[in-house]
Amino acid sequence: MINSDNWFTKTMLVNTLSRTENLRSQMEGTTSDGKNLFAAVLSQLLMQQEFQSTIPQINSVVPNIISEMNPNISDQTMSLNANEPLRFESFNPDKLNQMLGGKLKGMGEVFVRAGKRFNINPALLTAIAQHETGNGKSRAANEKNNVAGMMGVNGLKSYSSIEDSIMDMARNLSKNYLGIGLSSISKIGAKYAPIGADNDPTGLNNQWVSGVNKFFERLRV
Repeated sequence: MINSDNWFTKTMLVNTLSRTENLRSQMEGTTSDGKNLFAAVLSQLLMQQEFQSTIPQINSVVPNIISEMNPNISDQTMSLNANEPLRFESFNPDKLNQMLGGKLKGMGEVFVRAGKRFNINPALLTAIAQHETGNGKSRAANEKNNVAGMMGVNGLKSYSSIEDSIMDMARNLSKNYLGIGLSSISKIGAKYAPIGADNDPTGLNNQWVSGVNKFFERLRV
């Protein structure tokens, strides 16, 4: 189902193009009558003003529209977020695999696939998993396949596979963090691992932002 922003923008584009064609027909059939010419020019000016007002919305949803129209779109085409470093960008899985160990070993392709599916930089997903698990060596990773510190009603969630954990982390970050405007690691950390949280008696959350940033920058070099 298309979200309301995409629907609005598409509708505006179709309406604008339709009015442009109608205006062109009117102009072709216009006589030298000054009143008709004035009306045509005025209509064109109003149309241009309305179209310009939709440009910010068009720019914000074009990648989503493209993705909906072609689900097989390439990684390179999806990489339209140069000013949003936490959104998806094409990444070589082999490069990630060189940095991964323990339960994360060989999961580079999964991080890239999860990033593409939920429009998140694979390096961010990888960095969070590395920090949360000590690069795949934590008890949660080994016993529960939990690589992101994801919590459930009974404490740490258990997953049937590491891949399931990565996908759940990507879904959560896309919907509840980047999706509400938390566009930096520090902003994400304030919610993901808040300092002074009741479930963090040893103060590990104090190191979350710096730790994730460290892994993230290493991966992007």
